[in-house]
Amino acid sequence: MIASVLSGMKKREVLLACLLFANVPFAWAKTPGEVPVGGVLRDVSMQGISAPSRRLSDFRGKPLLINVWASWCGPCRQEMGSLERLSRRYGGKQFNVIGISTDDYRDRAQSFIKTFNITFSNFIDHELFLENMLGAERLPLTLLIDADGRVLGKYYGAKEWDGPQALSLIAKTMKVKL
Repeated sequence: MIASVLSGMKKREVLLACLLFANVPFAWAKTPGEVPVGGVLRDVSMQGISAPSRRLSDFRGKPLLINVWASWCGPCRQEMGSLERLSRRYGGKQFNVIGISTDDYRDRAQSFIKTFNITFSNFIDHELFLENMLGAERLPLTLLIDADGRVLGKYYGAKEWDGPQALSLIAKTMKVKL
């Protein structure tokens, strides 16, 4: 089909189409308003679902691990236990751990938190502002943030966050002793 469309086009039109579509994957690779690695997160209000509502800036002064998840996301379910163990062991000491749910329905996010016995603070992002700012074009997404709100790294997909490799990554990236 593509060949038949291209055969009817002039060379100039083909060249223009190639130039226009050459950037399409790049344009879709980022979310609107995404803060890149090295950038500083903007301050936003976060609606609490397992903790009081807070501002993102309330977590400044200590490194922060942010996990973006959804109740329907299989890989999010897979890694949540390791995030909970990580939070219980190190959370609040060397760094803080928070979660951001992208669920449309608060009750589904709350049920997920209850099912997995999650004790670290979680917030919900109905408006997709945090999802876009953090760059969550796929889930789960975990970000490592320094004490000043600078994005040090973004990690997509389920990980064993309390395993030796992840602990080494966290210690090296956030410059904390674990």
